[in-house]
Amino acid sequence: MLSLQPQKTMSRVCDLSGKKALKGNNVSHSNKKTKRRFYPNLQTKKFFIPETGEWITLKVAASTMKTIDKKGISACINNLFKKGKI
Repeated sequence: MLSLQPQKTMSRVCDLSGKKALKGNNVSHSNKKTKRRFYPNLQTKKFFIPETGEWITLKVAASTMKTIDKKGISACINNLFKKGKI
C-alpha cells in the first residue's frame, strides 16, 4: 500500500550557529546569470557532554566545530541557552 504522506526532509541548518543556505547567481562567461544556492559545510557529529555524562548528535557547520574546539561544547550550548535559542 502506498503512503500518501509527504516525505520529511531534514533541513540544511546548523544546530548551534543557525547557518543556512544563501542565494546567489551562477555567472557564465557570457555574463548570463542563473540562480543557485550556497550550502553550509554541515557535518553530523557526536559530542560528549561531561556535565551530564551523555552523548548528543548534532548537525553542525565545520566553522562551528572550530568554535567548539576552542570554547568547548558546554560553553557553546550554555551560550545558546542565554540567548534563548534553545
